[in-house]
Amino acid sequence: MLWPDSQTGLSTSETTIAELLKTRDYRTMCIGKWHLGNLPQFLPCNRGFDEYFGIPYSHDMWPLPLFRDREVVERPVRIETLTERYSAQAVDFIGRTRERPFFLYLAHHLPHLPLVVAPRLRGNSGLGAYGDAVQQVDWSVGQILEALAANGLEDRTLVMFSSDNGPWFQGSAGPLRGGKGQCFEGGFRVPFIARCPGWIPEGAVSNGMASTLDILPTVARLAGAALPSQPLDGVDISPLLSGECEQVEREAFLYFDSWNLQCARAGRWKLHVARQNTPPWTPEPKVGVRNLPLPRPELYDLEADPAESYDVAPGHPEVVADIRSRMEAALPAFPQQVVNAWRETMSLAVEETPSGAYPALRTQGAP
Repeated sequence: MLWPDSQTGLSTSETTIAELLKTRDYRTMCIGKWHLGNLPQFLPCNRGFDEYFGIPYSHDMWPLPLFRDREVVERPVRIETLTERYSAQAVDFIGRTRERPFFLYLAHHLPHLPLVVAPRLRGNSGLGAYGDAVQQVDWSVGQILEALAANGLEDRTLVMFSSDNGPWFQGSAGPLRGGKGQCFEGGFRVPFIARCPGWIPEGAVSNGMASTLDILPTVARLAGAALPSQPLDGVDISPLLSGECEQVEREAFLYFDSWNLQCARAGRWKLHVARQNTPPWTPEPKVGVRNLPLPRPELYDLEADPAESYDVAPGHPEVVADIRSRMEAALPAFPQQVVNAWRETMSLAVEETPSGAYPALRTQGAP
């Protein structure tokens, strides 16, 4: 988590999608919430974007400036009109750039708290402030799709829509367990919608595994750009989008809570080995919150049980051993903080608790 006074940001050794596409003569623009570092060297116009209109971090942080390119043009931000202004900037960029390849990255600040929407939309959803916020994002997406159609770009533009995590205090993860801040599927698994008429089959639904980490290698292949020299965690999912296949090959997918490696997924199987001892977002004050190993690994079949309700580890010891070995084999490639957190967690003794429960540190003197 980065704050207004943070001195760090997305490492300058990493390649952004915008930097990658600049090698193919794309015009690039970032609109909305950045939150990858607010010092000059980390801001969008120094990370491959030709243009920027947005806020440098979450809108629940203060002071909140509005940037146009490298300059602050408003402080404090008028949040209630921000989504409408994002949309106007996006429509303008599409119109100005329609004659050449372009990359538009729009990151909405809603429906994160605080739920402030345009006056004309308040109460329209009939589902309270959260519903109004979601409705405003939906309206904004419609504005952009209409702009693509009006400029004759609808059939040759790839549009991708997703979210960064599951629901927080409001919203729903449907049948999935957990939400934002948890390594259950409700915290990580979010809808992903991709649209490109003539290439992506209309109305197709895929249950294949994919991640936002896959967007950069996918875009690189589609744009004919060279991949960065550093190792990537994502894979090219263009065959998944086009309907050529149901799954793409990948290494075990790792789930982290801060520095803490807690779970890994391989195909249909997901293995839990550690968990915080307290659910996130519980009332303050929190006492003794820490990451703990589970008394025994829990294995879930996400195809049969996406809600992670039935631990099947006893019946599949070979799957448990395989995924656990993949997790440990991946550790040396991660920062030292990850390795240290793993060692500390796995050295702790915990109480016997049922599968699916939050672990408890064994009290001193207990057997």
